[in-house]
Amino acid sequence: MIPSTVQLNGIEATAEQLASVAFAGYAHFTALQVRNGAVRGLDLHLARLREASDELFGTHLSNERMRELLRRAIAAGRADASLSCFVTQRAGEFTAPRTPTELDVFVRSSAPAEPPSGPLSLDVVRHERHLPHLKHVGEVGKTFYLRRAVARGFDDAVFVDGRGRVSEATIWNLAFWDGESVVWPRADLLPGVTMGILARRLADRGVPQRTAEVRVSGLSAYSAAVVMNSWTPGVVVARIGDHRFTGDEEFVRLLHEAYEDEPFVTV
Repeated sequence: MIPSTVQLNGIEATAEQLASVAFAGYAHFTALQVRNGAVRGLDLHLARLREASDELFGTHLSNERMRELLRRAIAAGRADASLSCFVTQRAGEFTAPRTPTELDVFVRSSAPAEPPSGPLSLDVVRHERHLPHLKHVGEVGKTFYLRRAVARGFDDAVFVDGRGRVSEATIWNLAFWDGESVVWPRADLLPGVTMGILARRLADRGVPQRTAEVRVSGLSAYSAAVVMNSWTPGVVVARIGDHRFTGDEEFVRLLHEAYEDEPFVTV
């Protein structure tokens, strides 16, 4: 079995290079599932990397350069893999360069991810991620609330913001089903790539979708809920806090079938 690999700018990273970022926290990333060298939603991953780089660093690498670095990582590792692509800046943390400085890209390749089978029970915690629209590093709250939820007898945790709105789970987006429409939470959250794939493929199928403020007190309006990320388009959520969903197998099947509509694109 090919071990996990890490490349820096397309070349195997040395221990010294990895040490330089081991304790750094000013970076963003995207997580991709690669199968036979191809990815679903590649355009969404590239847009995420480009837009986050512009916001954090004031510059970005071209799509062509990013694809080249991803291809090199796939060639050095596995054709079927989990890739994590991190972008950081040589200026480092706790500095404020007056002009954009060079960007570095670390790509980690490891074994393909296996999602939990579910159904999942989610604890409810008050938490708002900083810069929630960016997929960035150094978020201790995700693991903290996951571990606390497990200690309390749950599988994971769902976040509720200061206005009482359900937003997202630790490493997941959420979707709900009201019997007619897919409902996406309206709150400050990370717009996931899988969420984006589903939104456009459900639209292609003519499936109604809407965005609404979802509150724990109003969960009875929904017959089913799922979590999703790069691992899966939907794992059944059986319970959020004290509320148990009646369940709707058709909802989960619909999400998985819509996701399958998205073609793989060779990196």
